[in-house]
Amino acid sequence: MILKRGFKKKFYKSLKWVFLSFLILFSFGVFFVFLVSFYYSKDLPDLKKISEQPMVQSTKIYDRTGKVVLYDMYGEEKRTVVPFEKISQSAKDAAIAIEDVRFYKHSGFDFKSIFRAIYANLTQKKLSEGASTITQQLIKGYFLSPEKTFSRKLKEIILSIELEKKYSKDEILAFYLNQIPYGANAYGIESASATFFNKHADNLTIAEAALLSALPKAPSYYSPYGLHKDELLKRKDYIIERMYSLGFITKEEFEGAKSESLIFAPQRKTIKAPHFVMYVKDYLENKFGEDYILKNGLKVYTTLDWEAQQMAEKIVYESAIKNKKDFDAENDGNVNVTIMERQPGSAFKPFAYAAAFKKGFTPQTYVFDLPTEFSSYTDICPLLNIDFLAEKNNFCYHPQNYDGKFRGPVNLKQSLSQSLNIPSVKTLYLAGIKETVELAQKMGIASLKPYNEYGLSLVLGAAEVKPLDMASAYAIFPADGIKTEKSAILKIEDSMGNILENYTLKTSQILDPQTARQITNILSDNDARSPVFGEHSHLYLENLPVAAKTGTTQDYKDAWVVGYSPDISVAVWVGNNNGDSISRSGAGISAAGPIWNKFMRQFLEKYPPKNFFIAPNEQITEKSVLNGFFETDNNLKIDKISKKLATENTPPDFIEEISFKEVHSVLYYTNKNNPTGDKPTNPTDDPQFLNWELPILEWVKEQNQLGKKYNQPPLTEVDNIHTQENQPQITLLSPQNNENINSSYLFINASILTVFPIKQVDFFIDNQLLGSLFKYPYNLNFPVAKINPTDNFNRLLKIVAYDIFGNRKEEIINIFIQP
Repeated sequence: MILKRGFKKKFYKSLKWVFLSFLILFSFGVFFVFLVSFYYSKDLPDLKKISEQPMVQSTKIYDRTGKVVLYDMYGEEKRTVVPFEKISQSAKDAAIAIEDVRFYKHSGFDFKSIFRAIYANLTQKKLSEGASTITQQLIKGYFLSPEKTFSRKLKEIILSIELEKKYSKDEILAFYLNQIPYGANAYGIESASATFFNKHADNLTIAEAALLSALPKAPSYYSPYGLHKDELLKRKDYIIERMYSLGFITKEEFEGAKSESLIFAPQRKTIKAPHFVMYVKDYLENKFGEDYILKNGLKVYTTLDWEAQQMAEKIVYESAIKNKKDFDAENDGNVNVTIMERQPGSAFKPFAYAAAFKKGFTPQTYVFDLPTEFSSYTDICPLLNIDFLAEKNNFCYHPQNYDGKFRGPVNLKQSLSQSLNIPSVKTLYLAGIKETVELAQKMGIASLKPYNEYGLSLVLGAAEVKPLDMASAYAIFPADGIKTEKSAILKIEDSMGNILENYTLKTSQILDPQTARQITNILSDNDARSPVFGEHSHLYLENLPVAAKTGTTQDYKDAWVVGYSPDISVAVWVGNNNGDSISRSGAGISAAGPIWNKFMRQFLEKYPPKNFFIAPNEQITEKSVLNGFFETDNNLKIDKISKKLATENTPPDFIEEISFKEVHSVLYYTNKNNPTGDKPTNPTDDPQFLNWELPILEWVKEQNQLGKKYNQPPLTEVDNIHTQENQPQITLLSPQNNENINSSYLFINASILTVFPIKQVDFFIDNQLLGSLFKYPYNLNFPVAKINPTDNFNRLLKIVAYDIFGNRKEEIINIFIQP
């Protein structure tokens, strides 16, 4: 019992100290908060100003001269302040549902929202939920700078609490809904209702109210007139779901709001070059923030040439295929196709050819435009007698040309200039898919996927590209391979004239000058493309240096011409913004060609062009197929006498060369990874060799039936005159091998038998010619004294016999000659 009483005494004593410690810490905390609040409260702004209209300065976007205002951003705020009761309940509920669910429960600052946001952000591992109340947002928009500091946050909390003391919840919500920006120069719910739906704020439907509540988070990004309409509608639906889950609307109202089809009022604001302006506006918002550019009077000088822009707009308007597409949402005219991904068709081909030229292939390199199966599934995809009308499957790949014709042997220049598909697929294989994708990416085609996601159809436009990137990438060709980073901005100044951003020229060498000039030489050669496009196509501007490439996608959904002169690169895309096909007349040359031609002609008339850099000389290699010859001379050595194939027994003086024509695929002569290197020892090691070679051999058969003699060696029999059997047979009668010569004369007696008459017999001691005989008998008596002296008694006696056809035989023995 004594121990138990002692334990209780100690326990209550400890509890007393814990309570006192907590009380001291709490008092100190309250005192500290009071001091901090007092310190930051002494210079806080007057909350009465919240009823005053804020003054803002418009941000102006100019053309490159600084004289033409393309867009005056929020130059006149469209704001109509309405009382709380003139705002629909749906608008109030939607704002609370998405911005501040506990608005009517907190006192301006909500600890529960903070903890909920922290928990949501941690569990979702991203910043998915904020914690600022509507009151805090109102304070931030009216009184405080945008920097994220502890002092600013503390001021925000203090002011929010003070504001809640001075005004009712309904008044604060009215301030908020009348103040916030909704985009398109609309400030406040009344102005937004009129701007987007042509109605007053008290007439908004649930769906309309939800959509307007979706805008303040990022007005330009979610603008119904902008590039992200689908995301806006998703956010609208999310708000409707929130309203239903919070009990603000009934199930019937929820279902009706979700199914309601919204009709937006036309955009009334006049914008010059609207797609370009929206592109610049997005850039500014990403860099400076939406609120900053709305209120701080920036001067933005862009790279846009307004005169050229007017030229282009007029030509496009006059050339529209079906109907004019203004910058409006109803006809998808607000879709900025220049930065949307589209399939380029054959306009992608120059990248593959440039990669091939970099590798060592030449514009003169010959490939064959013949029916070709490129699939490796040869058991189900025949390499010959390809049925182009058969139902397509996912295994076989045998593309056709635009006109369904096959042209036989063509070089790479002809192939690119005439936009031939089969040779272009072969060119991509030779260049390498990896090398082609990497080169295109370096040239600025940023939308490409990793190279291993593409096949050989890449060269025919299987990838997706942006017209803006295509124009920028093509500009590298006339610049001798130098890439200049594209920019929409020349300079940005604030309202005081301070420079916030200044354009700096950034260049890099992407292609070697020779490759760049080779591509330009091909794309500017009107004669080379004339067999397909005609002499006076839309790609031809008489006496003007221009180069161009067309592109047409399957089902005619996209029609392209991308081209350039030395100082300008222009991409023209024609199609439906919603992805629908256009008519067959919508091929690149006929749909986009006239627009490109008219614009280039007018632009170059105003800005006379320089000439392209001088085209490089044709490359000369050691391989005929790379030098512009599809027929390769195969040389044979023959015997002049028998006119048959020479052998090792045929004397060099009796050998001559004749040639015959061979025709094979480029893979027969080159290794695609080292085209100028050694000829492949086994061409079949290349997985495409037989796919290319067999159709060529079939073509050779057809040509031989027409009188050619390809791949036909003229001789098969070998030389039967110069043989070992026909060589002279020598028998040395005197002296004998190893005989000692003691007399003053060396007597030589030889017996020679031949098939053909003897022409000459030569006698040597070592390398000294003793004499020659031309007829029988073959006896020679030579003074020993005239033999060149030597310290060695052992001498070599050699007899060489030739017949009249050059057959040769020699006999050698040892003899000893005493000095």
